[in-house]
Amino acid sequence: MLSSAVGAASARLVLSLLLRKGDVSEHTALKLLDDASEALQFNRDLLQSALDQVRHGLAVFDRDMRLMCWNRPFRELLNLPDEVVQLGAGLDSLLRVSAGRAGLENPLLDVVIGDRMMKLALNQEIYHERELSSGRILEVRTSPMPQGGIVVTFSDITHRVLSDAALARANETLERRVQERTLELTAVNSELAEAKSKAENASQDKTRFIAAASHDILQPLNAARLYTASLVERELAPADRHLVNKLDASLVAVEEIFSALIEVSRIDAGRLEPEITAFPLAPMFDQLKLEFEPVATARGLSLKVMHTQAWVRSDRRMLKRVLQNLIQNAIKYTHEGGVLVGLRRHGEQAAISVYDNGPGIAAEHQSIIFQEFQRLGDGGLERGAGLGLSIVERISRMLGARILLKSTVDKGTMFAIQVPLAPVGQGETKPVSTSMGTGGSLLGQRIVCLDNEPEVLAGMEALLREWGSSIETAGSAEAVTSRRIGFPRLRHIWPDVILADYHLDNGQTGLEAIERIRAASGFDIPAIIITADHSTDIQREIRNAGLVQLRKPVKPAALRAVLTQAALTRRRAAAVS
Repeated sequence: MLSSAVGAASARLVLSLLLRKGDVSEHTALKLLDDASEALQFNRDLLQSALDQVRHGLAVFDRDMRLMCWNRPFRELLNLPDEVVQLGAGLDSLLRVSAGRAGLENPLLDVVIGDRMMKLALNQEIYHERELSSGRILEVRTSPMPQGGIVVTFSDITHRVLSDAALARANETLERRVQERTLELTAVNSELAEAKSKAENASQDKTRFIAAASHDILQPLNAARLYTASLVERELAPADRHLVNKLDASLVAVEEIFSALIEVSRIDAGRLEPEITAFPLAPMFDQLKLEFEPVATARGLSLKVMHTQAWVRSDRRMLKRVLQNLIQNAIKYTHEGGVLVGLRRHGEQAAISVYDNGPGIAAEHQSIIFQEFQRLGDGGLERGAGLGLSIVERISRMLGARILLKSTVDKGTMFAIQVPLAPVGQGETKPVSTSMGTGGSLLGQRIVCLDNEPEVLAGMEALLREWGSSIETAGSAEAVTSRRIGFPRLRHIWPDVILADYHLDNGQTGLEAIERIRAASGFDIPAIIITADHSTDIQREIRNAGLVQLRKPVKPAALRAVLTQAALTRRRAAAVS
């Protein structure tokens, strides 16, 4: 038993030492040896049991490559029979058995053959992975011991290798899917870019079409409005006047619908860009009164525009367009009474308000009136397309302004646009007089009208003659100046006012024609540009030239207002000189 635990040589040495002592009997010596043997065996069994619980295979070989120690997973992983795995078994015998049972795929062969046998002899560590015929994958590691010999461990890494392989496949699949998805997204983005380009081209085509169509359609519409306006000015039988009024109202409705459609199209196409500046409101208020007071008076309504010294920060043109729409709606839907335009300060904001005492708007309808083609009701004297407030909403959104609404049924409505206040600047423009007294009469006023459309010229001539003006029509500046060659600085032969269409024949513009007539006469003759072209660039060009602009189709009341103002300005200038 002792020799099996510590070896035969060690057992003989221990026994001889005990027997040399004379005071130890043979029985006692044997008893001590048995106790020592049992203790050693117990420790050996405990160690073996612990090694067997390790999931890795473990084998220890001495310097002669003889098996000294092993555990159960070693035998199971290598599929070795019990009778082969014995203490002192040589590595070569284990290799032969392994080769016979597992073939050349047994990892022990790779460990010891060739250069690996040399590495073992040189006490070098070896690491190797090998797949067995059963599909199991083993990791083999050898480590040299200080006193000679090696420790060999075998680990079943099948699950880890398969997991790594599955992860690699998943990564490859994911990478492939990412590449495929990237290609799909690239294709989709390309299609979207192409679709966007087509949409932009279509929008540009639509804008160009609307610009061309607006000019072509507004020209005859403008002529029709001028003819009907001249008829309205005449003494007619009641039945005829009723028909003329109906015709005029129908043309007004067509004009408003078409103008609104053009403006909505321009806004949606992004053709309008705000130009934010600081400016006084007083001149704008005066212009609005000048424009809408005749319209209100014709309906039996009053229009009161409060004076203000406030300055605001906004786009002058867009803000005026909003107020024009709000005032126009207020007049349209008010049966009796009047309309009030004023301003209230709220901290750093100014609320420009338009009040009316019309039929009001029910609470349940207030959320939809800013949508396209939603009319305020049937109380108006004219029917429209319901685009005015839609334009107000779009423009206010572009300006970053807030629209306020308060309304009570049967009492009236208040619309307001809230814009930032600005510090009062220097040289504020003084209010323009809006007096329509006898001093502003059009009787005898000399007016030159330039247009390349004969029907428009005929309609304008008919209307202005009804107002008592003397009118001269022409298609170009040369036609006007050629009749007066040799008579510069003779004021009485030159016109008091020039009305010019923007687009004339031979590429000439109304601005150029006005400058030529002024240059030929030597006088700064008041001039008004009339155009059906609503493009931003042209409007800016007219504004920079300091000229008044009227859009086709011309509103007779607006035309009369600007002509009256021009007459007043000329008479004041003559009085000063």
